[in-house]
Amino acid sequence: MKQFESLTGKQLSRRQLLTGSALLGGGLLATGLTGCGGAAQAAAVQDIGFWHLLSGGDGIKMQAMINSANQANPGFKVHPTVLAWGPPYYTKLAMASAGGRPPEVAIMHASRVPGYAPGGLIEPWDLDLLAENGVSASDFAPRIWEKSQHNGKVFSIALDSHPFVMFYNTDIAGKAGVLGSNGQLQEVTSPQEFKAMALEMQKVTKAHGLSFGYLGSGSQMWRLFYTLYKQHGADMELTPGQPMKVDRDAAIESLEFMASLFDDTIAAQAGDISTGIAEFARGGSGMLFSGVWELPTMKKAGIPVDAATIPTLYGTPASYADSHSFVLPRQLKLNEDKRRDVYKFVTDVLKGSLSWAEAGHIPGFQPVVQSQAYRELTPQIHYANAADIIAYDPESWFSGSGSDWQTYFAETVQNVLLGRDKASAGWAAFEQRTNTLLSRPNPV
Repeated sequence: MKQFESLTGKQLSRRQLLTGSALLGGGLLATGLTGCGGAAQAAAVQDIGFWHLLSGGDGIKMQAMINSANQANPGFKVHPTVLAWGPPYYTKLAMASAGGRPPEVAIMHASRVPGYAPGGLIEPWDLDLLAENGVSASDFAPRIWEKSQHNGKVFSIALDSHPFVMFYNTDIAGKAGVLGSNGQLQEVTSPQEFKAMALEMQKVTKAHGLSFGYLGSGSQMWRLFYTLYKQHGADMELTPGQPMKVDRDAAIESLEFMASLFDDTIAAQAGDISTGIAEFARGGSGMLFSGVWELPTMKKAGIPVDAATIPTLYGTPASYADSHSFVLPRQLKLNEDKRRDVYKFVTDVLKGSLSWAEAGHIPGFQPVVQSQAYRELTPQIHYANAADIIAYDPESWFSGSGSDWQTYFAETVQNVLLGRDKASAGWAAFEQRTNTLLSRPNPV
């Protein structure tokens, strides 16, 4: 049986590798993997394999940035491979890195790095080589740069931050009398004030004040929950071998508030992401809780839309977010020339990320955010402050975007939002499930 060796020097059998990667990726079978990294493996020296999980409008924007980098650098050509978002992507990336057939560079959510860096599946970035290409730590917001590190080394370079925000229809808000003198939504600072504002908008739409689809989507439920939880000023710690450290009162209060919104007046009692987005896009509600990546959809719908960070309802400004980040999958036989080309490609994309901002994301590279061109983007400039109040997932090998942990959240919390279970019972079930995961070691 062929052996695979991690950066720590430990030998892993193929059976151990498959078992560990299945756990990391949420229990998926590693079928259909043969040849995933073949194109990069067989390519010439100047060819760079790049894996990412960006589809739809984001995928189109990314391809345009790849094309620009390729045209500006005739010495190399980046070949993207687009894989399915979520556990399938992360399972395949883990398998490719451990099996010696990875791409030269890949996109990873910053929240997933703690599951990969300890086992040597990704390699740290060379800050001197980044500096040679005109990028340094000072070019990133402090919270974002901090998230890029693990045990004192930089393992990811953030292309963006993509927070969970509040879109609102300015026409409906104006008729409801909830716009301020600056034309933006009035500030509300409590759950009661927010619900009152939503009800004023419902009087205009005759349908709902708020759209928020959640059925079957743990990530959607988690994004709103964690925003509200962190607004309590509460922390959450996931330490292996120890019970989850959490403020239960804040967690339960956050769930109770969420459930109170789904009364078929403020918001529909039951609906998925697609129905929630469609309702807002056709003017059936005044507000929408969703990710910034939905901005192109709203502009295409032709509605008068603005956006802001989700109101601070519990005292502490906070906004759930993650970052699409560049990582260096482990190379069994490093090609130094290709590695230098990867640095040039990544830094070129960072410097040209204004187009990425047009898709709604907040560029990680601050010189772009501070440019006059970015300041003229609306509504992007109205939620740019989210980069300073980002709430990334609590760190663990099993947490983060596209993880089964968020699926478990849906399994235990969805009935709370549907009014079938009490918030305390739903949270207790999720906490128990989390503690079971914490009792297990990182499979990589």
